[in-house]
Amino acid sequence: MSCARPTAPGAQLPPRAMAAVLALLVLVAWPAATAAATVTQDSVLNICMDAKHHKTEPGPEGQLYGQCVLWKDNACCTANTSMEAHQDQSYLYNFNWDHCGAMPEKCKRHFIQDTCLYECSPNLGPWIDQADSSWRKERIRDVPLCQEDCEQWWEDCQDAVTCKANWHTGWNWTTGTNQCPKGAMCQKFKYVFPTAAELCEQVWSGSYRYTSQHRGSGRCIQMWFDPAQGNPNVAVAQYYARGDAPPTYPLSILLSLLPLTLLAPL
Repeated sequence: MSCARPTAPGAQLPPRAMAAVLALLVLVAWPAATAAATVTQDSVLNICMDAKHHKTEPGPEGQLYGQCVLWKDNACCTANTSMEAHQDQSYLYNFNWDHCGAMPEKCKRHFIQDTCLYECSPNLGPWIDQADSSWRKERIRDVPLCQEDCEQWWEDCQDAVTCKANWHTGWNWTTGTNQCPKGAMCQKFKYVFPTAAELCEQVWSGSYRYTSQHRGSGRCIQMWFDPAQGNPNVAVAQYYARGDAPPTYPLSILLSLLPLTLLAPL
């Protein structure tokens, strides 16, 4: 009775032939892999998150109101949502900016712009994450804001007053709108948020990330931009979507390696 082990199919191919077969398999599979990576990247571009007031798909909204008009050519918000974003205590979230007294207008405009970006932008896909809440299925995390946007936000709000660093949770909602929790002391922003980074990163529990990137760099999301020059956040979303994927080397490089493979030692 023979004790020889069974031989796996192809195991007796010469090394050079085996190398050639493997190289051809790579060349055949590469286009499909590249196409799959492209589809994955594109799936986070030009989309609306699944949240309370967002449209299911972005599209033109010619009647966007006030500061939200920047997104009128392609928006995830409706005209009504854009108008409510400018109200001190709107039906959107029943959130009261003036929970520690009247918020200065120069500060409030940044929170309005923040709301417009959140509600209207179709370019936040690379940072959409699952949300652990009853009123929305998705949220944003670590959106890289341009340095100027964070710095100016802090500069204009440093003398405004609040009682909390994280505005997402911990409020007293017994009256139907947010009130400071018992024992919380109203203080100027510059004491609650000593730096621009702390304001941007803490106020909405990590929705934004402070960066050293500047407007126009293509590496950070702008809350403010000139719509006549186009929406710069389109390119930023594309950059980060592609940056998260493995590099797709040109097929010509792989073809150039094929002769070396065929010359593998016997």
